[in-house]
Amino acid sequence: MDALILSRIQFGANISFHILFPTITIALGWLLLFFKLRFNATGDEKWMDAYRYWVKVFALTFALGVVSGITMSFQFGTNWPGFMEAVGNIAGPLLAYEILTAFFLEAVFLGIMLFGFSKVPNWLHTTATVLVAFGTTMSAFWILVLNSWMHTPAGFEMRDGVAHATDWLAIIFNPSMPYRLGHTLLASGLTVAFLVAGVSAFRLLIGDKGRSVRATFATGVGLAALLIPAQILMGDMHGLNTLEHQPQKVAAMEGNWETRSNVPLVLFAIPDEEARENKWAVTIPNGASLILKHSADGVVPGLNDFVAEDGTALHPPVAPVFFSFRIMVGIGFAMLALSWAATVMMVRKRRGVEGVPRLVLWAFLGMTFSGWVATLAGWYTTEIGRQPWLVDGILTTAQAVGDVAPGMVMSSLIGYLVVYAVLLVAYIGVIFYLARKASNRMNETLWAGLRGGVNNKTAEQAS
Repeated sequence: MDALILSRIQFGANISFHILFPTITIALGWLLLFFKLRFNATGDEKWMDAYRYWVKVFALTFALGVVSGITMSFQFGTNWPGFMEAVGNIAGPLLAYEILTAFFLEAVFLGIMLFGFSKVPNWLHTTATVLVAFGTTMSAFWILVLNSWMHTPAGFEMRDGVAHATDWLAIIFNPSMPYRLGHTLLASGLTVAFLVAGVSAFRLLIGDKGRSVRATFATGVGLAALLIPAQILMGDMHGLNTLEHQPQKVAAMEGNWETRSNVPLVLFAIPDEEARENKWAVTIPNGASLILKHSADGVVPGLNDFVAEDGTALHPPVAPVFFSFRIMVGIGFAMLALSWAATVMMVRKRRGVEGVPRLVLWAFLGMTFSGWVATLAGWYTTEIGRQPWLVDGILTTAQAVGDVAPGMVMSSLIGYLVVYAVLLVAYIGVIFYLARKASNRMNETLWAGLRGGVNNKTAEQAS
């Protein structure tokens, strides 16, 4: 493999690892605020117990996100110098805004969140939680502004091969930004909802019946049940926006080769790019036309429209986009089914969490990190679907790659993968270690309370 392919794999590996952690911190910050506000309103310690456990997870996640983000940013200079040379006038300020308006808020006030329970006034601790949650969202905002601009560039002009900003409002609010931002924020909310529900299910399964655990499980399930319909709607809107601005990506997602009407929805197939056809296709008649054009005879663009005269494909590689899109959608519908089923069980049986059978708890435990898988699948759909462009219509990936020896890229790639594998296993292990430790402490408290009650009763009888 040449330096281009290796550099793409390396950047893909770095960003795949990095994106896992902001996906959690963005929504978890707001969930921590919810726990704190519930405690402030009710004085019920179960909400503060939930806060104390999950703020530790937030801190651990934030630390890994910062470290992996720094590593990723280095590659703009080492592997992709052509990117900053061509569009640095736009990318540079947007990345700086992210640091100035978001990262500083998180870094400054995270310490108060972690250690200020009894050291600062309650209003200040709550304010710190608000500012950290706001900072995580602002960080996502600026990063997604840049990413969206790379897909649907606007508000600039090219001078001697270099992009210069002409309208910052048009750059920030480029055509795909609102849909991409909404889709990503909802994905973060779903990731956290299933993380919280999954870890809480684990604690319930190992015998922790504490009120805090029941509250967090119900919160995670309820949040998932609310967000997944919104995500399906936002995903549809995002898809229609992509159809308008990047029709070749949608054609790859749908596995549609010919531009025509009455296009079926391909549920499963093996795309054959060489033969320009799908093998073993399972389809729903007119499905793609109905979804994308809201009409059975709607015309959907095909991949064969995006081929140069010399036969060079001007569309993304079909198979990765096709399969990653289906993984994302499949997990989304699994989230819908599980969260709604659990919600119905808790409401209809009027027993809350006690009405959820152990089999369903095991299902939530199995889907603890399903949000990660769906996020990565959606990210691959979006980013591979932009190929061969790095900045759509302006800069190709091949034009931006640096002149680096393939052996150097390969050696550093192996090093990254080894370190990331170790860190990922350690991260998941620490989360469940903290969960088991919290459950053991809760069980000890309950047993101590029971023993105290028994001893008091015995003393009363003796007297």
